[in-house]
This record gives sequence, C-alpha cells and structure tokens, in this order.
Amino acid sequence: MTKPVTLIDTRELDVDARAVNSMESRALYKKREQIYPKLVKGTFRNLKWVAMIGLLAIYYVTPWIRWDRGAGQPDQAVLIDFEGRRFYFFFIELWPQEVYYITGLLILASFGIFLSSALFGRVWCGYACPQTVWTDLYIHVERWVEGDRNERIRLDKAPQSLSKASKKVTKHALWIAIAAATGGAWVFYFADAPTLFREIFTGTASAATYLFIGLLTFTTYALAGTMREQVCTYMCPWPRIQAAMIDKDALSVTYRVDRGEPRGPHKKGETWEGRGDCIDCRQCVAACPQGIDIRDGDQLECINCALCIDACDEIMEKVGRPKGLIAYDSYANQNRRQQGKAVAYRLIRPRTILYGALMAIVGAAMIYALVTRQTLDLNVIRDRSPPYVRMADGSVRNDYELKLINMAPAPRRLSIQVAGLEDARLSAPQLNAEGLILVSAAADRVTTVRVHVLAPGRTTGGSHDLTFTIRDLDTGDVATSASAFLAGGAR
Repeated sequence: MTKPVTLIDTRELDVDARAVNSMESRALYKKREQIYPKLVKGTFRNLKWVAMIGLLAIYYVTPWIRWDRGAGQPDQAVLIDFEGRRFYFFFIELWPQEVYYITGLLILASFGIFLSSALFGRVWCGYACPQTVWTDLYIHVERWVEGDRNERIRLDKAPQSLSKASKKVTKHALWIAIAAATGGAWVFYFADAPTLFREIFTGTASAATYLFIGLLTFTTYALAGTMREQVCTYMCPWPRIQAAMIDKDALSVTYRVDRGEPRGPHKKGETWEGRGDCIDCRQCVAACPQGIDIRDGDQLECINCALCIDACDEIMEKVGRPKGLIAYDSYANQNRRQQGKAVAYRLIRPRTILYGALMAIVGAAMIYALVTRQTLDLNVIRDRSPPYVRMADGSVRNDYELKLINMAPAPRRLSIQVAGLEDARLSAPQLNAEGLILVSAAADRVTTVRVHVLAPGRTTGGSHDLTFTIRDLDTGDVATSASAFLAGGAR
C-alpha cells in the first residue's frame, strides 16, 4: 500500500527565506568602522578642552593632595582605607556604618544627571563621562602623532613603511603609558600615594596592586583606544534610558531642517533663493567623534558634544550665512518655527523644578547629617552560647560584647550603664561603687569591652528589653544601643 504524499506549499518557504534574510540584514551588531574626527575650533571645542583638562587634573592629582589630621592619622586628603575601614575626604572621615553618606552622594549624582539631561540632553555624555574624556585624550594623542583627519586617512591607506610603523608604535606606546598612569592613579586612592608609588617602581607592592593596575591599563586602552564610540552604542545603558529624562522643551544638538533644506552645493555669487543654508559640505560629519550625520535627526549614537556646531558655524561664516544651522534646540521650538511663532526656551518647568528640588532636599539632608553628626557610637553583641547562665544564688546572667566607637581625634573617658530591666546590674572588672563601668576609649578607634548583666532570680522567663548607654564624662556626649536579656524559661 502506498503512503500518501504530503504537498509542501513553496510560497511558505519563500516567506520563511525572506524573513531569515531580513533578520540577517538587521544585525544587532555592526562591525566597527574606523572614524577619523577632524579637529575643529570654536566655543564647544574650547569647553571640551576645559572639561578634559580639568577632570583629568582632578583624577590624577587628587591622591597627592595632603591634609593634616594629626599624629597617627593618614595625611592623604582623599583616601579609601580598607585596612583601617575608613573613607577620608579632606575634613570628613566616614566609618563603615556611615555608608548612607555614599548613598546620598550617588542619589545626588543621579538627580544631577537627570537635571542636566532635562535641560541640555546628553551633555554629561558629551563633556564629563569618563569614556568621553579619555577618548578625547586618546584622539588628541593620535592627532598629535599622525596628523589631522586627512593625514590619518592617508596614513592608514598607505603601504607599510618604516615611517608608518614608527608612528603607529609611538601612538600605541603613548596610549599604553596613559592607560598605565590611569590604572596607577586609581590604586593611589586606596593607599598612601607617595609610599605606594615607591613600592610599585621598586617591585615591593602587593600582587593585588599590580593586578588592578594591569586590569585598568587594559580596559582604558581597549575602551578609549580601540572601541571608542562602540562603548556608547552597545555597552552604555544611558542612551536608552535618557528618553525618560527629556521632554519636548529639552535642548539637544539639532540640525534645523526648516532652515537647512533643501540642501546642496553652493557656489560663490549664486542666489540663496529657493534653497536652504546647508551646502552639504559634510564638515559636521567629519568633526563627529561618533561618525554620525546630525542631519539625519536624533540618533542613539549622538553624545551632544556639539563639535558639529563649531564645524557648521565655521562654514556658515565662510559662505556668509548666519550661524546656528546646527545648534542646541528643542522639539517645541522646531514646531514653533514651522508654525511661524517666536521661539522660547523654557528651562524652568515642572520636570526641572522636581529634579532641582530633589537635589536640594537630599543635599540639605546630607549637610544637616554632617553638621549634627555624632562622633560617639555603640554596638552591642549578646553572647548566644549559652543564651543565659543560672548563678549559684539563683540570679540569671547574660554576657555581652560592647563595641565603643570613638570617631573623635582624641581619647575619651566613658561610663557604661544599663537600663530597661528592673534590678538588673552590670558586672565587669571596671565597675565602680556607683554601678557604672568606667573605660577609656582610644582616639579614632573601636574599643571592645565585655560585660555581664545580672538579673534577680525572680525575673520572669522569656526575652526582656535592655538599653545600654555610654556617656563621655568630659563632653556629655551620649550613645545608646538596644539589646535583649534572656531569662530561664525562654524558648
């Protein structure tokens, strides 16, 4: 008996093939094409010079700034001391339990980026992002060694030669040196910079130090030297998040279509009637470090560095047209011009007021917390094994370890007392006639004291609240910590 033959609709196969080809044509990753940004001159290029030099100076110089904190204290102004469990920032010294200050700074930074985006688009990306700053530095080194855009293009197309090889080797050697300096500067934030500098070059630094310098050297060289704009396009999440931060009144680098179109070449002496101001010189594209054409509209790759504005303004001056064909503009203003209305710049609006108010609230809260910050703290750890001890006279004893945290630069004389449980009393070698424990807490240290709390035998079983209090006998500063007392019958 013959089997039935199944007919296949070839039209379905054609559809599937077309779908596969379409997916292949829309690849999620595009192989990097070398970009040769042209050096431009103008307001925004000058702003980028100031931002780059200023931010790099802060990064490289800060670990070397000294700050006198007294004998026995580190004199580095900014230091993340993991061994001593401290974070020093000039006159501020933060302890591990004060990590909420770091949280506050991160919140402030987030709202600051939100506010700048609501006002000027991706201005952070264009001027202050570390990827942008180091890439700008690397491009400057590349330009210094190999020449400007046209010279670099010719060099890459030229056959191999001793001159070409020497330029390439020099460029990469300088890139690696900058990357190594970047990694070295980072580790200086975690140890005394002069001491660690000597150890690095004498081979006596720890393996972890060399490891982190190596990792940061590699990442700086790779990200700023070989990946550049791909970091912004494929690795950074901010281009995809920023849409939620902006609205129709947010300013961003914009090609003014209503003025520029229709575009086309223009010769001296020809009329400007019936055409736009854009002469299609593509100088905006040549200046862009991301390699995009701003005339195509808003794009994920655009970092709002505004170098295309400088490039376009220079051309407009040469052809005798007004500047501002490419400028910081908003969607709202584009619509107003199309409708023949006057443009308006609304920097103060609900979104910016909200971000500014949140920054002010968080900043005020942090300042208040710093001004009213206590330099005395107490942590209480109750021994869990055994949970309690029944004494020969019938009383119940619980044991505790007290961490007396003295964040002041001078030693303190402290008294310790307990409250919350009727007739409970302290027991320790330092106990005085008044039932107080007297101890000395070293400056800027945690002092550990073991104490016993005794309660009468009539104390009911279960858990009872206790409050330990320490008091500075000289200044009157007080710190408290709650704990529990377990008596017989507790489960």
